[in-house]
Amino acid sequence: MPDSILVGLDGSESSGRAADAAADAARRHHLRLVVACVVPWSPYSFTTAEENERRPVEKEQEATAARERVLDPVVTRLSQAGDLAIEGVVRHGHPAETLVRLAREHDAAWITVGRTGQSRVRTLLFGSTPSSLIQLSPIPVLVVP
Repeated sequence: MPDSILVGLDGSESSGRAADAAADAARRHHLRLVVACVVPWSPYSFTTAEENERRPVEKEQEATAARERVLDPVVTRLSQAGDLAIEGVVRHGHPAETLVRLAREHDAAWITVGRTGQSRVRTLLFGSTPSSLIQLSPIPVLVVP
């Protein structure tokens, strides 16, 4: 039986609203809240040997920045009431694929994300994390405007 709700954060206002909605649902259903920030990264880029040597340091710096700027403020805000079991996670990878993997790891009942306002052209060319999640996820996805 699922024991958590996973919420994906990207620092946007809509992801903040998604975190609030997920926190309310977690309280209502007595579930843990897993708050995740995925730093986009592809292992398939072509790099030089020097770039490969620097990449672990750069990845750690990116993860630290994501934790400090995006994750920690939301975890702190949602933890203030003291009535919610909450965990923060930062990972590198494709956002939708990584959120699906995290949902499996944390036995999530569903995934909650915000709908970030992208231009129609950008969404057509590159897709969006909510659209990808809806296609990839084996569990329900709640998209918060």
